[in-house]
Amino acid sequence: MDAVADRGPIDWGLAERFALRVVGRQASVDFDAEQFAADMVEFTSQAEELVAAETRLRSFAGPARGRPVDRSGWIRANLVSFERLLRPLTDKVGAQLEARPGRGRPLGLARAVTGVEVGTLLGWMSGRVLGQYDLLVVEDDTAPDQDLVYYVAPNVAALERRFGFPTREFRLWLALHEVTHRAQFTGVGWLRPYYLDLVKELLDSFDVDPQVLAERLRRTVGSLRSGREAIADGGIAAVLATPAQREVLGRIGGLMSLLEGHGDVTMARAGGDLVPSAPRFARVLGERRRSSPTPTRVLQRLLGLEAKMAQYQQGEAFIAAVELAAGPRVIDRCWEGPEQLPTLAEIREPDLWLRRVGVAVA
Repeated sequence: MDAVADRGPIDWGLAERFALRVVGRQASVDFDAEQFAADMVEFTSQAEELVAAETRLRSFAGPARGRPVDRSGWIRANLVSFERLLRPLTDKVGAQLEARPGRGRPLGLARAVTGVEVGTLLGWMSGRVLGQYDLLVVEDDTAPDQDLVYYVAPNVAALERRFGFPTREFRLWLALHEVTHRAQFTGVGWLRPYYLDLVKELLDSFDVDPQVLAERLRRTVGSLRSGREAIADGGIAAVLATPAQREVLGRIGGLMSLLEGHGDVTMARAGGDLVPSAPRFARVLGERRRSSPTPTRVLQRLLGLEAKMAQYQQGEAFIAAVELAAGPRVIDRCWEGPEQLPTLAEIREPDLWLRRVGVAVA
């Protein structure tokens, strides 16, 4: 990493230390780690075949690989991905800060504060995440740490114990959702580069001048109703976004709603008779999302996590509506190219998408 990157706006080492400190305060869970690892290898492979049969999407990247991790392992994997994904933006901010006279101590303090914030948030999230597909945000396509399906073992085990879930059913059910995301990003050749291009477009458009950001935040806060709507759609990033950036966020939001809804629908259908407890799993996890204490819900709202939770519901409703109107395979039209993807407005009004892509209603 060059000098500018080293002196960018986030102290990644400090972020890791604080995240691990938060993890150290979380309750430990006693479970059979070897059995969990063996289960997730088995269920990841099984889920891949079930998902392929249901969706007709098969990865071009070879067999799926499940990797059980503890909370610390999840944090480290995400820090690597975040640093790589955000590098164009952090390099730009770092270069501007480097050019400012008298940067010294204020720059170091700003990096430390940001590192603490990032680490604290990742530490908190590490206690809630069950599984995650790594979006391959790597620089070397041959790297061994890419294209992995992560399962956060202590969180899964804690949930199973708390609600008395049958472990083999729940673990297969979880694998089905995450492997569906892998099938989407590695079975649709254009999807991953398209998604990363959207993220790059968004990051490249941000004005890193702190005065500009502060003024934009003041204007948003001054219009309370508008600010609430923006936060509901995408967290603090949506509040700070320009109209052009919100258009990109809308495309990202539409895509993620589709993918999350498709993941939930596929998880329910592909499991079939193998996961008879699936309705209960879905109900319990839905209630778990909605029953967070008020401070947690405020934090989720600011981070955009509340918007992500809405993506599951909106995406499922979109798929149900278009299938009812045009048949069970109409959703396959989305995989034909970026122009076929629904926008966030079309997710909320499925008839708009059906008309735009010229699908005949049954």
